[in-house]
Amino acid sequence: MTPSVRPRILFAALGLSLLLALWLSLALGPVSLGLTETLRALLRLFGLPLPGTGLERAELIVGQIRLPRTLLGMAVGGVLALTGVAMQGLFRNPLADPGLVGVSSGAALGAGLAIVGTAYLGEPPAWLSPYLLSACAFGGGLGVTALVYRLGRRDGQTRVATMLLAGVALAALSGATIGLFSYLADDATLRRLTFWNLGSLAGASYPRLWPVLLATGAVAFWLPRRAEALNALLLGESEARHLGLDVERLKRELVFCTALGVGAAVAAAGLIGFVGLLVPHLIRLLCGPDHRVLLPAAMLAGASLLLFADLLARLLLVPAELPLGIVTALLGAPFFLYLLRRGNY
Repeated sequence: MTPSVRPRILFAALGLSLLLALWLSLALGPVSLGLTETLRALLRLFGLPLPGTGLERAELIVGQIRLPRTLLGMAVGGVLALTGVAMQGLFRNPLADPGLVGVSSGAALGAGLAIVGTAYLGEPPAWLSPYLLSACAFGGGLGVTALVYRLGRRDGQTRVATMLLAGVALAALSGATIGLFSYLADDATLRRLTFWNLGSLAGASYPRLWPVLLATGAVAFWLPRRAEALNALLLGESEARHLGLDVERLKRELVFCTALGVGAAVAAAGLIGFVGLLVPHLIRLLCGPDHRVLLPAAMLAGASLLLFADLLARLLLVPAELPLGIVTALLGAPFFLYLLRRGNY
């Protein structure tokens, strides 16, 4: 595949796009702020004394509501795109998705257990209540991914095709279990379960943000270090082994990074589709398959896309708010169908 955009131009465009998305996310909402007002409030939040009055409202809106939401959107979008690149490299298929290893369905199952369990068993202790849903979702994602990886092991080797089939089967089983929860739930529990599965950044807060930032930072640090190995894997597993690559170790690292990143993202924001599928595919069309460029470019694009999608979710039906997963699906599905129409798959 011949890249159509030079890396420097691509990174400059993606950087400007992310800055624009960052500013709009901080400035726009039911109460809109000007550029100067937003910047001054942001600088005051970081401890820079500025003359003048009247920034208290802007500082409160930016610092307590929009900044954690914006940072969460950047982290979730970036890590979903990164793990999408990893899974497409692992399966050597540009149509692969992070959910293929079962982490998204496992996280949804864990969250469903927490929501229904709370409804039937009562609220947990006050110190645990803010973290129960996220912890169960994260644990469910890791648990199902570990099971998929275990089922994919044969004779000391990880078989990618077997992992794919195991992921499909466990995703169907998780979906059936969530459907059973929905059938047994009362109206309030059903509403909570449904809205969590649709995805949203509305519940963003600093305690909810830090685990996602740590997971995103770890994945963003490690995956680019394996860019050369991913490039070698594109040639095939046997060719990669002949080049001296430990293929089994690379598979474990890719699966673990995907489980860590997607598990943290889904635990914080619910199920958000198409980012991990569409963004790597689109960036690959622009810059080619070289993972040294593809990984950081996809991370920037994923963060920008999710912030713009969250803006639409906030602004389209003010004062109501659309679930973010609906917006990403409405934006991503038609565009992806267009890519399929013009490509050879």
